[in-house]
Amino acid sequence: MKTASVAIALLLAVCLAVPLPACGDDAGDEPTAEPSPTPTGPEPISAGPKIAFVTARHGSGNWEVYLMNADGSGQTNLTNSAGLDADPAWSPDGSRIAFLTDRDGNGEIYVVNADGSGQTNLTNNPAGDALPAWSPDGSRIAFESDRDGNFEIYVMNADGSGPTRLTDNPAWDGYPAWSPDGSRIAFVSDRDGNYEVYVMNADGSDQTRLTDSPTADALPAWSPDGSRIAFRSERDGNAEIYVMNAGGSDLTRLTDNPALDDAPAWSPDASRIAFESDRDDNYEIYVMNADGSGLIRLTDNPADDFWAAWSP
Repeated sequence: MKTASVAIALLLAVCLAVPLPACGDDAGDEPTAEPSPTPTGPEPISAGPKIAFVTARHGSGNWEVYLMNADGSGQTNLTNSAGLDADPAWSPDGSRIAFLTDRDGNGEIYVVNADGSGQTNLTNNPAGDALPAWSPDGSRIAFESDRDGNFEIYVMNADGSGPTRLTDNPAWDGYPAWSPDGSRIAFVSDRDGNYEVYVMNADGSDQTRLTDSPTADALPAWSPDGSRIAFRSERDGNAEIYVMNAGGSDLTRLTDNPALDDAPAWSPDASRIAFESDRDDNYEIYVMNADGSGLIRLTDNPADDFWAAWSP
């Protein structure tokens, strides 16, 4: 799962979202629910802030979405599926988590209650759908899909109805991230020859490039106040976590390690940033202060743990 390029990020966004050979032809328009598993774990989840993440500890063919407390304790399996589950994204009220799964033979967006119940297919489309991102008011979910022949950014109502395409470009567009005020969506595109961070209005208008690097910039994450965007960049030779102002200025590197650091996620109070790194030989979830200091490892498992998402 490790590569020196866009690494685990593009693996999640593209490889899992591409329809698999087992994909059937029974796509429909209505969300479908399936029996809900009971989460299991060695320690209880507390009532405080939580972090959802993805783990390969059940085997390479069975990624699962887990929850843990913000200090790394209480690691609990949320999805319990035979397929690949990834890309967790919390609803603004913290009651639900949208995620990617291939349990139906291709990449679909599902939603699950924060206790693991009520797992429901929202997209139900023969194409590949991935990387859900909730609007701040909880009414809509942005996602990427190749249902029109290449990966574009779409938005749908939170119940899966009304899917609408926001981008229309022959290049790859993905990784939507909604601004806290709901007015803009940051995303990634290779329309200018390599992966860069862009921003657009929530209706798809005024698409503007924020980064300009000869290497890959990806995985934008808005700070809770909307003033900054954290992202990953290879501009210094390997994947590191950077932060910039929301308009693209004042770019600052937060991590400086020969390993790969990826997928930043802000804490709800903006004081910390969780991210994934393979600096200890496999991918684990780490957290640091918002200025890059105070690094702490939260997971410690022989398998890869990645794609952290902090609860509201």
